[in-house]
Amino acid sequence: MPLRSLHPLPLVPLSPQDWVFLTRFCFLSDFGRLDFRFRYIKSRCCQNILLYFDDSSQWPAVYKRPDKDCYQKEAVLRPENNQVINLTTRYTWSGCVGDEEVLSCVGGRSFRSVRERWWYIALSKCGGEGLQLEYEMKLTNGQSFWTQHFSADEFGILETDITFLVIFSLVFILSCYFAYNLKGRQLLHTTYKMFMTAAGVEVLSLLFHCIYWGLYARDGVGNGSLKIMGKLLFSVSFLVFLLMLILLGKGFTVTRARISHSGSVKLSIYMTVYTITYIILFIYEAEFFDPGEVLYAYDSPAGYGLMGLQLLAYVWFCYAVLISLKHYPEKQPFYIPFFTAYTLWFFAVPVMALIANFGIPRWAREKIVNGIQLGIHLYAHIVFLAITRPSAANKNFPYHVRTSQIGILLSSPKAGVAGESFPHHAYGNSSFLGDSQPNFTELFSIQSVSGRALGGETGDLEKDVMYSSGKNLRDHCKIISFFGFNIHWCV
Repeated sequence: MPLRSLHPLPLVPLSPQDWVFLTRFCFLSDFGRLDFRFRYIKSRCCQNILLYFDDSSQWPAVYKRPDKDCYQKEAVLRPENNQVINLTTRYTWSGCVGDEEVLSCVGGRSFRSVRERWWYIALSKCGGEGLQLEYEMKLTNGQSFWTQHFSADEFGILETDITFLVIFSLVFILSCYFAYNLKGRQLLHTTYKMFMTAAGVEVLSLLFHCIYWGLYARDGVGNGSLKIMGKLLFSVSFLVFLLMLILLGKGFTVTRARISHSGSVKLSIYMTVYTITYIILFIYEAEFFDPGEVLYAYDSPAGYGLMGLQLLAYVWFCYAVLISLKHYPEKQPFYIPFFTAYTLWFFAVPVMALIANFGIPRWAREKIVNGIQLGIHLYAHIVFLAITRPSAANKNFPYHVRTSQIGILLSSPKAGVAGESFPHHAYGNSSFLGDSQPNFTELFSIQSVSGRALGGETGDLEKDVMYSSGKNLRDHCKIISFFGFNIHWCV
């Protein structure tokens, strides 16, 4: 917990109220420690530090209970458990000394409990003119770099983020290596670039989070801007990956060269709504989350809205995959494992949110949810990396049309959808031969073709080429491929 100087010098009015909540902290069962320094004008004596724990008879019984006055809120505490620290010279444990005008109190408390639990710290001055004081508090758990300034619900977050940063960095590096191989075979499609973008942004997000938590562990303060930037990048990575899944489900770069105009409009509207909902969630979390309650980001209207949009995306994803399989049944080796794996992913996020809201103890929620959330993202990235690896052994490889051929398909004079759809072909993984087996099959080949001339690189695309001149005049043509050069020979 950071050293909090919430009100700098000179002395300022904290609140006209006689009971005020300050902060909360989850202490370890044996190593929790509160160190404080309070100073206030002696004429405003006497003020108290109140230590509530998360038992239903204490904090929930007094917080946001306007029907209870200051005395009733103090009455739920047990002075014999040292839950009330009277900031006067008469109370030895308060460490108060003073002169004729100012009373200064420097002291601390150690916390012992049967398990980690939340403690809530408040100030009171019942029956007076309200609170006016300056204070500093330092709340710690032991002396270790990994625990000292962390609330117990945050234990392990830094170590977890560092671990996932290393793993995601390896995933990103491996995706770059695969992309290099795909580019050499002209199979580096837009959807794979989107995957690389999502993985790269995820790495940046984890880097910002690791820097934030590292600074926090060192001085107990950190830099809030780094944490916000990490969250924003995490959301961007998620949105890019989600868009990529929907596009692949619709067959983009797998069975078609582009999405229809109506489909593009629907996707634009959906992603805009999703992005706006994410922004609302950030604003809601920053402005409306009550620090006196242990809340989770999805435990809000915007959070439930995101879960609803996730389920809507899954319905859309299912429909898109079914349509793609209907028109391209030969793509089953890709779409069946693709659909199965990401069905689990689509449901993992809402299920995780519901479990976090209702099934995980609040004193352990943040660290558990952090690990689960990163694990879900890692699962999604590793699955995609596996099914798109450029290997002859990969029977799930989705792409068969080369990037150099897409522009030719789009410029085809065939009407509408026919010009956007790829020819029927199983997979391009047949071109990925083992390192010990050189590929001589493409050095010299003569293909008998009929159809529109493709020109240049032909690859695995059906080489049906037709030239037309005048009315319904068609010539039968052949393509001779010699060391990568294509020669069009028409009879």
